Amino acid sequence: MNKRLQDLPNLLTKTPKKVKDYILPYFRGVSEKQKFGIGFVFLCLTTTFLISNPFWRPAAEQYKEGDIARESIISPADIFVADAEETERKRRTVSESVRPIFTFDANRAAEAVQSFRSAWEILQRKNENSSNKTNTNSKADALAQQQQWTGAGGAEVGKIFAARSFSTNELDAITRVLRENAEGSIYGDQDRQYFQTEIALIDRLKPNQQSVVKMPESSMTALSAARDKLKDGLGQIRSLSEREVEAFNAALAPLVQPSVTYDSVATEKARESVTKEILPVTIALKRTQRIVSEGDIITPEVLTRISAIQSYSSSTRQINRFFGLLAIVSALFWIAWKFVQHSGNVSRLILPEKKTFALFGFVVLIQTALMAIFFRLAEFTAVQNVKAPLNDPTLWAYAIPFAFGSLLITLLADRRTASFTGFFLALIAGLIAPKNLEFALYAVIASAVAVFGIGHYRSRQSVTTAGILVGAASAATAVALLGYTQQPFILNTVLLAIACGLGSGFVTAAVTAMFLPLCESFFGILTDVKLLELSNADLPALGQVAMRAPGTNQHSHAVGQLAEDACRAVGANALLTRIGALYHDIGKTAAPEHFVENQLGKNPHDRLKPTQSAKIIISHVTYGIKLAKEMGLPQRIIDFIPQHHGTRTLHYFLKKAQAEAHNPEDISENDFRYPGPKPQFKEAAIMMIADSCEAAARSLSEPTPENIRFIVTKIIDAILSDDQLDECDLTLRELRQIREAMIKSLVAIYHSRVDYPGYIPPPSSSQKLTVPVELDSEERSFRYKNPADIPISPGGEIEDEASTIRFKSTKPKQPVKQFTNQSDF
Repeated sequence: MNKRLQDLPNLLTKTPKKVKDYILPYFRGVSEKQKFGIGFVFLCLTTTFLISNPFWRPAAEQYKEGDIARESIISPADIFVADAEETERKRRTVSESVRPIFTFDANRAAEAVQSFRSAWEILQRKNENSSNKTNTNSKADALAQQQQWTGAGGAEVGKIFAARSFSTNELDAITRVLRENAEGSIYGDQDRQYFQTEIALIDRLKPNQQSVVKMPESSMTALSAARDKLKDGLGQIRSLSEREVEAFNAALAPLVQPSVTYDSVATEKARESVTKEILPVTIALKRTQRIVSEGDIITPEVLTRISAIQSYSSSTRQINRFFGLLAIVSALFWIAWKFVQHSGNVSRLILPEKKTFALFGFVVLIQTALMAIFFRLAEFTAVQNVKAPLNDPTLWAYAIPFAFGSLLITLLADRRTASFTGFFLALIAGLIAPKNLEFALYAVIASAVAVFGIGHYRSRQSVTTAGILVGAASAATAVALLGYTQQPFILNTVLLAIACGLGSGFVTAAVTAMFLPLCESFFGILTDVKLLELSNADLPALGQVAMRAPGTNQHSHAVGQLAEDACRAVGANALLTRIGALYHDIGKTAAPEHFVENQLGKNPHDRLKPTQSAKIIISHVTYGIKLAKEMGLPQRIIDFIPQHHGTRTLHYFLKKAQAEAHNPEDISENDFRYPGPKPQFKEAAIMMIADSCEAAARSLSEPTPENIRFIVTKIIDAILSDDQLDECDLTLRELRQIREAMIKSLVAIYHSRVDYPGYIPPPSSSQKLTVPVELDSEERSFRYKNPADIPISPGGEIEDEASTIRFKSTKPKQPVKQFTNQSDF
């Protein structure tokens, strides 16, 4: 015998390690309750952080004086805060009201005249000394001494002054011009910036007395103007040449100095003194006090109060808000967990309660993160625009995909869970949104359309269709909310609201299409689209079955059709059952000729021991599981492979082994029993019944409604008697509905043919058997005229392998059996 066939019963379902195989060892010491508790706490904390992070200061609504309030503002609590900005403003105002202090020096003119006379007298004494020199060298020295002018102007001025003798009248006139232009209130040009309408003037000689000078620029003279007047006065002395006027101006202009100077130290002291007398301004607001109503004009007082509320919200009370929000979110998730616990099994979801809650929590986290991000994007977009309605963040927020979570749950689970998810996320949206009620209503309506607006999810285009419906409903809701909030129906505002609503639908479809395959794979959920993809005949697995085991392929399709009709009768997942039927016997591809539907000649089991035959037949289950896991089939599809046989025994080979053994008690029944488990869900149980009924109906030579009803009833009774349906949730009423549906389907499949002209009926039953021949594709098993003769095991399984010879006969074929009666079998 082929060694591969001998080793086939020992094939194990070894599969590559998955990610969970590396993660689970870290949680071996953690109980299931602890794992759930850790996940629940993580879910609550993360959601709360996404809604309100206490360590991040949210962007507050920015207003300036004269703006229109976009919403009503209410004080959240009794607020008593110091208004630092207002206090600083008052202190700045008082400080600016203090007059700048200047000092006045009345001796500036006298000091200037004295300085000039002193320098001139020194020059004159040097001239008198130089007139007593008689030799040439002494005269040169004397000339050098005459040029040593000690005043301003330098040596060039000294040369001019030494060139001739100036009369007393000329010197008196020069001194008079200097005195006239150096006396009075002269201020430096650099101090002009400190002038105000009034200044305080303090005389240096009388520091305790202070006078107030109004309009100082008009009553005082700038230093530059005083020096210009000095030059003009010198030019009016006719005896002075132009060169001498320039020389005297260069010597006297530096002597004209400001008599009024700014005293910065005294001014700052005076301002500090008055600002210290200003007490901090305190803002007192009462709880629920209305600061401003929507549509009111923002005044300076309102701005101050808004600032006080923002300061309060960003203080240590933010921590209080976080923990309060954490308690609310935890309560909401507890309600969600109880809803999942008491909602019953979801046929399409096929997940345990904790996995269902994990899927719900994952969707809530993603949706909350999207809402938090999109709300901030809406605020950012509004800030970048200054013209209405583009500066309204509420309108931009209508583009947020509020229906994403409910649409995703609708496609992955059922409408009931999706509806609850929509209401849950609407509450979360109300906690995040600036206008709580409006966006909660908007989210509820969009979610409801996503849940009830689409039919069965049978193609990827369903997501696009749902997005279009959500977009249209969101646009209509956005316009309705404009009317509800009493906003004027301006064309630009309405168009922006509609555009953002439509955008919400498209974003919902895009995000859903992105996360849908991820959730399908991560949570092991079989959607209708995923199942339809698995039904593609071009897939390698189904192609191998069709090529290597054509009889098994035909049997799988027939069982799938039969089970699908039965599922519809009891409300089970018909599509899941049909796809499971395509893969339930893929293990037969390892040794297809050992299964009757693929045999074209002699039965290979005639040359094998009963134990070997049993191992080969049973191994198609273990090999099928191994092959399915290597192919990456979903676990729910893999479950059909062992469960459609349950824990039934290969009764024929067991009896044959016991008959051949010296001591029948030495034969272990477990060697002839399928590994199981028994069917765990309705679809697997229906598959078990359909598998046997299809094989039995195929074995009837006369598939009349009475014969079909007989074998279907007998098979179902045998399966029930063998306790194969104890672990699934089928009821007796559903079993009756399944029986009637299968009888109806089998009668339709094996209906009688109409006689046509020229048709030659088969020879009578009196004709003898001919020589053995190979069967064609339509005749791969025996046909039994009497349905009671069909070899049905006590577990309700058809064992066609019990036949030992294949004949083609001109009369209805009768099997050659070792056991002539069903009772003997």
